[in-house]
Amino acid sequence: MDHFNLRHGIAHCEDVPLPAIADAVGTPVYVYSTATLRRHAAVMHQALAALDEPIVAYAVKANPNAAVLATLAREGLGADVVSGGEYSRARFAGMDPDRIVFSGVGKTADEMALALTGGLFQFNIESVAEAETLSRVAASLGIEAPAGFRINPDVEAGTHAKITTGAADNKFGVALADALDAYAHASRLPGLRLQGVAVHIGSQLTSLAPLESAFTKIGELIRDLRAAGCDIRVADLGGGLGVPYDPGLPPPPSPYDYGEMVARVTRDWDASLVFEPGRLITGNAGILLTRVIRVKPGASHPFVIVDAAMNDLMRPALYDAWHAIEAVEPNGRRFTANVVGPVCETGDTFATARNMDEVGEDDLILFRTAGAYAAAMSSTYNSRPLTPEVLVDGDRWAVVRERLPLEALIQRDSVPDWLR
Repeated sequence: MDHFNLRHGIAHCEDVPLPAIADAVGTPVYVYSTATLRRHAAVMHQALAALDEPIVAYAVKANPNAAVLATLAREGLGADVVSGGEYSRARFAGMDPDRIVFSGVGKTADEMALALTGGLFQFNIESVAEAETLSRVAASLGIEAPAGFRINPDVEAGTHAKITTGAADNKFGVALADALDAYAHASRLPGLRLQGVAVHIGSQLTSLAPLESAFTKIGELIRDLRAAGCDIRVADLGGGLGVPYDPGLPPPPSPYDYGEMVARVTRDWDASLVFEPGRLITGNAGILLTRVIRVKPGASHPFVIVDAAMNDLMRPALYDAWHAIEAVEPNGRRFTANVVGPVCETGDTFATARNMDEVGEDDLILFRTAGAYAAAMSSTYNSRPLTPEVLVDGDRWAVVRERLPLEALIQRDSVPDWLR
């Protein structure tokens, strides 16, 4: 459920008509719903209610806007971060350091020092070499680093190849077969407190079976590690549960189904659990609002050319991702069209042969489920300024990332003296 609905024939975000935002801010623009963010955080808490005080660490990569993070911090969510920048954003937004986990395959010594001095719940380390670096950094600071290895369980997630992270040939984690040796080696290093294990097999999963398979392997590993003398008290089960994009496909498992599965699989673990939902929290809490530049005839279907482009919403070009496309003021008529942006790439295509609301020049349309992996992945390709972002709360709204003027974008460059 989200809070983007038609009222008197006009699409609203909560109590704010979307044309009012477009008129004030221009298009394209991302619009986020506070009520939806709060509801999704509450649903996640409820789905995990049978567990003993789990940590829900929102995956900042999905949407790192400070206003979004501050909203989620007020709902009791921590943060899963994968860079020093994300760590700093989470702390700036008020997220509790005792609820922050630091993941990622390429943490630098500087990033480790930043998190150690600022505080965190756990590093999820991804190799023995990384453990050795963390040991050196922690020892030099006189700080004990709470840590656990991320385990690669060699489980196919059944999702898009580019967002699968738990197969044997993926770059993430320590192979399950090497885990006991990795812990034995790291346990001898100074400055480390090995307290947990972590696993994350991919994003936008539409079945619980791969997750249950991975979690079962992690449970067996926890037993073996304890038998070997490791005091494992934390299990980070990652995120990855999918959200509905295409209403023509079966819906993914609900958070409640997921919570029941986790409770059953982990009932004998005697471990504190951590979860890293990202898309599940913010995906359906955001839309991309764009305006039709013109409609151009095509060989098979007309091209609806909009002022949003692949640099604003990369997912369709990168993953062939599907987003619902709707008119902000639908007229009741439908047609079949290709929806494209103005960037000079054939890949700048949002939909092909899509049956959709009929629209014309200057009409507003919206792309749904654009609150995750959308603005976060935007760029300035074709010298297009980054898309602004707006947060709505009831009948009030605010710009939470401005659209920088083109002059500011150009002034980021500098011309060396010999070219002046």
